[in-house]
Amino acid sequence: MSNTMIGAIGGSGVYDIDGLEGAEWVKVATPWGDPSDSILTGTLGGVKMAFLPRHGRGHVHSPTTVPYRANIDALKRLGVTDVVSVSACGSFRENMAPGDFVIIDQFIDRTFAREKSFFGTGCVAHVSVAHPTCERLSDACHAAAETAGITVHKGGTYLAMEGPQFSTIAESKMYRDSWGADVIGMTNMPEAKLAREAELCYASVAMITDYDSWHPDHGAVDIAQIIATLTGNADKGRALVSRLPALLGSGRNPCPCGCDRALEYAVLTAPDKRDPAMIEKLSVVAGRILS
Repeated sequence: MSNTMIGAIGGSGVYDIDGLEGAEWVKVATPWGDPSDSILTGTLGGVKMAFLPRHGRGHVHSPTTVPYRANIDALKRLGVTDVVSVSACGSFRENMAPGDFVIIDQFIDRTFAREKSFFGTGCVAHVSVAHPTCERLSDACHAAAETAGITVHKGGTYLAMEGPQFSTIAESKMYRDSWGADVIGMTNMPEAKLAREAELCYASVAMITDYDSWHPDHGAVDIAQIIATLTGNADKGRALVSRLPALLGSGRNPCPCGCDRALEYAVLTAPDKRDPAMIEKLSVVAGRILS
């Protein structure tokens, strides 16, 4: 049995948690560049925690420029075992209203301007993302939301768009009606894919702020309304994350979903053909399988 360490990626409201012991901002260097910001580490309920502001404090990174590879590497470098993504999203479903949370279990990746893999020339690997989130960790997030009194929906498809602009009405209707997406956001891809490559359990908590632009009674996305809803959602997100240590516990068995063994048969490049420089860069995210 290993030790649990929860890594939460989200906005400023998520990491301001009462009772976090030994809180310290830590700067982490990675071979993929600097992460979005320093990482707040501490202990809550006997479980180690790490909080990473996805866009940096003060919101300095756009969804496209978030250093996703550095963020995931930095969390694993600190010892994180379970990554919980908390992010704002628009809703394509009438019953998934602003202020509700959705525990995501599928993605449609429409991003195109981001580095999406740790692997490449010199060390090629293909991981499965058929089930891109960890069911065990997602169940814990769902239970935490319920105990916090949050209206939460279990299961949903997240359409990841490049941004930074919001959707046209035509796009919004297509994603909703033809593609069957439930929510839309800009940040969970390639984050979820990279977490899988790094053999980390990953859960996505979508905090709904608006109805995107498809809804005939709500019109275009109103950024002022989004900000107002975000404020309330931040309190809920903090309540959810603060309940996870008690649900997950400090001791950790192998993931029943196999997230922590995702690279078992994924690396295809023959050992004698692997680029030493690439292997060095992969030493933390893929060290278990490459060492």
